[in-house]
Amino acid sequence: MSPSPDPDERAVRLCIVGSGTTFLSGISYYTYFLASCLDTTFTTSVILMRRLVPRFMYPGADRVGAAITDLDASKVVPTFDGVDWYSPRSILRAGRFLEAHSPDVIVFQWWTGAVLPAYLYLARRTRTRGGKIVIEFHEDQDTGEASLPLVERLVRPGLRWLIGAADGYVVHSEWDRDRLSAKLGIDPHRVRVVLHGPYPMAGTQEDAPVARTPADPVVGSDDGRQVVTVLFFGTIRPYKGLEDLVDAFDLLPREDVDWRLLVIGETWEGWNLPAEKIAASRHRADIDFINRYVTDDELRSGLDRADIAALPYTRSSASGPLHIVMQRGLPVVISDVGGLSEAAGPYAGAAFVPPSDPPAIASALVAALPDIGLRYPDPHSWESTRDGYRALVENLLATPSAEPTPG
Repeated sequence: MSPSPDPDERAVRLCIVGSGTTFLSGISYYTYFLASCLDTTFTTSVILMRRLVPRFMYPGADRVGAAITDLDASKVVPTFDGVDWYSPRSILRAGRFLEAHSPDVIVFQWWTGAVLPAYLYLARRTRTRGGKIVIEFHEDQDTGEASLPLVERLVRPGLRWLIGAADGYVVHSEWDRDRLSAKLGIDPHRVRVVLHGPYPMAGTQEDAPVARTPADPVVGSDDGRQVVTVLFFGTIRPYKGLEDLVDAFDLLPREDVDWRLLVIGETWEGWNLPAEKIAASRHRADIDFINRYVTDDELRSGLDRADIAALPYTRSSASGPLHIVMQRGLPVVISDVGGLSEAAGPYAGAAFVPPSDPPAIASALVAALPDIGLRYPDPHSWESTRDGYRALVENLLATPSAEPTPG
């Protein structure tokens, strides 16, 4: 798959600290694929955050620990699984794992304040033994978490210390570099943009059931009318814009096309507006709503049914669903916001729309009809991610560590 690493590079030890699969999310997948990628270059180990918060507080409480994915970091690299919010002993055991593998560089995946106690402990142990610290930001704080009273005030001092102790920072877009540098007071010259790699767990474009050239006829029903399925998938949250897609679905012209909407997603933060709009839609019979977190195989089946994907986010730093769509090669209608503009910009199958604009979404879906059945190459690769990390690590190991700055 990848060329053999240089022996001197492979001697560099790197530990990734991220999300396990017990509280499964997009960060769980990212941690797995990043470890697989970097282990081709560095001697890689992983420490997983297993149980993040009391189960009843987690939006996906009913499926915590369910067998949703077959991905298992321990089959790829040495893995500690893992740290539990209620167990100081598990944090101490993670520290012993860290000492046993003695990484030159530790990479903390940051997406929620729930991981802060473990991260502070592991960062201090890393700093004591002279290791380098990198923080990879997916968010500065989870949007649902930020809405809770006092949470940001409790998290911010510890995060400030962690930021001050770090030797380098990773984000996935120039937009995030500018935003986080300004918000968190980080020197932008110390922030490296490392592009997000693809998510192949739901298949690649080679797995897609239909592929055609522009000269081929579109797929249609027996009576000659075109049947088109639009797919939305991912957690259903206020910033995901699903309610705008449902409104757009009701606006679509139906003289020559039988439109279908397939929604696969788990409702978080009590955001029931999309479900209410689906129930009230005058085209409810044409909407298939699977309101739960599906397995990788179920998601693959959903993508097999899809002709066009729609991701009408109102804000976002990055999107796991986008990287799944691009790996499948599907045309996608996506909001021109945040880091999505850069992530989907090189993708030939992307059609950008303004956020919170149902008429624009409907127009873009109609404009995408000639693209149905085409497959577009994914512009992203884990090789590019690996190269970005290689350059970062080389620079860090050539530079003395800074003393932590007070938060």
